[in-house]
Amino acid sequence: MNKEKHILGGLYGSLVGDALGVPVEFAPREARQKDPVMGMRGGGAHGQLPGTWSDDGSLLLCAAESLVEKDGFNPQDMGERFLQWFELGHWAARGLVFDIGIATRQALLRIRHDIPAVQAGGSGLYDNGNGSLMRILPVVLASLCLPDEIFVSRIEQASAITHGHARSKMACVFYGLVVRGLVRGESAAASLVAAQEAFQHLYADAEELGTFRTLLRKDLASEPELHIHSGGYVMETLTASLWCLLTTNNFSDCALKAVNLGDDTDTTGCVAGGLAGIAYGFDAIPAEWRLALPRQQELRELITKFEQKFSTL
Repeated sequence: MNKEKHILGGLYGSLVGDALGVPVEFAPREARQKDPVMGMRGGGAHGQLPGTWSDDGSLLLCAAESLVEKDGFNPQDMGERFLQWFELGHWAARGLVFDIGIATRQALLRIRHDIPAVQAGGSGLYDNGNGSLMRILPVVLASLCLPDEIFVSRIEQASAITHGHARSKMACVFYGLVVRGLVRGESAAASLVAAQEAFQHLYADAEELGTFRTLLRKDLASEPELHIHSGGYVMETLTASLWCLLTTNNFSDCALKAVNLGDDTDTTGCVAGGLAGIAYGFDAIPAEWRLALPRQQELRELITKFEQKFSTL
């Protein structure tokens, strides 16, 4: 598979996974066991039409747009585009902002009041929601061929726009290291092992390294579902998404498994969908799911520009 297919799969896969999860967000796992998500549906807590992505997809698209339109990585521009989404619905699926995390809202209000974007994200222990992980993929894809030091720095800066605690930044880097292996054509298991080794080297002296002990285990795939949590905490989302990738063998099963874990379904679906889209490629995403997304022409234009700019690096 060429790099183009990985990139297209990752971006579209994120949006599809997000949209699959939006109608059942906040409902517990028991509800999904009784009524599993099998495809695109509407309604739910947000009352949205089928195919509607959430704040996850909107911020991911804002990040992609910034990387396409700016000459190089510009976190200030990226943060200002996030603010445009919050205030004006920029890259909202249907022009309406219907969901935003507390930490993200607070960070964007700081940007509105002229706090530099890289300083806007909260850095307290309770600022470790999944709001930067859900949108980090474009930054990862645009930085794959850079030296580790710059690769890590970019991802950490992008996270800090809304989530500045070391744990959140490190979670985004861990995700990025897995993505790097998948784009190289490695299996999910091999990509995880390579990411674990690189991560431990990069953060050998970090106080937060112990927080990642579950993700650093060699037998993550053997964890029973009972032990996999899917709330809004960044470590839960990262662990659940990787577990879904490791325990399935195609895009559809991975995305649906993530959503059917319940609770923060849109973000688990978005992060897992991005991983699966990269692993299996654009053509593995069911066309009916992809075509349910709104703003088809605008999506195609932005994602094609992104792919053309970064697939040759």
